[in-house]
Amino acid sequence: MVRQTATSLAPGRLGDLPEPTWRSMLERGLPQFAGEAVAPVLVFYAVWKMWALAPAIAASTVVYLTLAAWLMRRGHDLTLIAVGAAFVVIQAVVGLASHSTTVYLAQPVVLSALWGVVFFVSIAIGRPLIGVFASVWYPFPAWFRASEPYRREFGMQSFVWGLVCLARAGLRMWALLDSGVGGFVVVSIVTGTPLLAALVAWGIWHARRTFLRLDEPAPERESSSYG
Repeated sequence: MVRQTATSLAPGRLGDLPEPTWRSMLERGLPQFAGEAVAPVLVFYAVWKMWALAPAIAASTVVYLTLAAWLMRRGHDLTLIAVGAAFVVIQAVVGLASHSTTVYLAQPVVLSALWGVVFFVSIAIGRPLIGVFASVWYPFPAWFRASEPYRREFGMQSFVWGLVCLARAGLRMWALLDSGVGGFVVVSIVTGTPLLAALVAWGIWHARRTFLRLDEPAPERESSSYG
């Protein structure tokens, strides 16, 4: 009887990494997810309804930047936070300069569509974007991020995210132009938190299942040769 054991993908083994429990991953990733996808939109709408466009833009921007600073202090990925913060500042400047709620809200919709394209491009060049974002949720080491299983798993997930980003951008733009700010906020929330949370949960579950299998020993196999 010959037992084939799983081979190491690189200098370490997956069994040497911290246990990828749901609690640990959500504690790492949920604050950034909520801060970017939920809080600024709700703050903008509440202040816009009570006062006007300019205070709403200012309040939403301050909330985002405050959350970004808090995440950086907690050791989250500086590059991703800096890119998001830069866009929020640009969005605020353009919104204030145009004095248009539609222009202000249309910018993240266009960005969402661009993200969809970027997801597909990242797959084509062999550096799937979801693999970059995954480090927000789990501390993957460099040797594993360079492995083929990592690129294959997150290439598939990047494709799914690309489709979702393009579809959501189209739906949000339609709601903004057809129903105004109220309809836009409703569609943004409905297709935002529930949909994105489900997509994140699916991604975590699928990656966890896939990667944990890599260190499992292969089934026993009868040897056909006896020397």
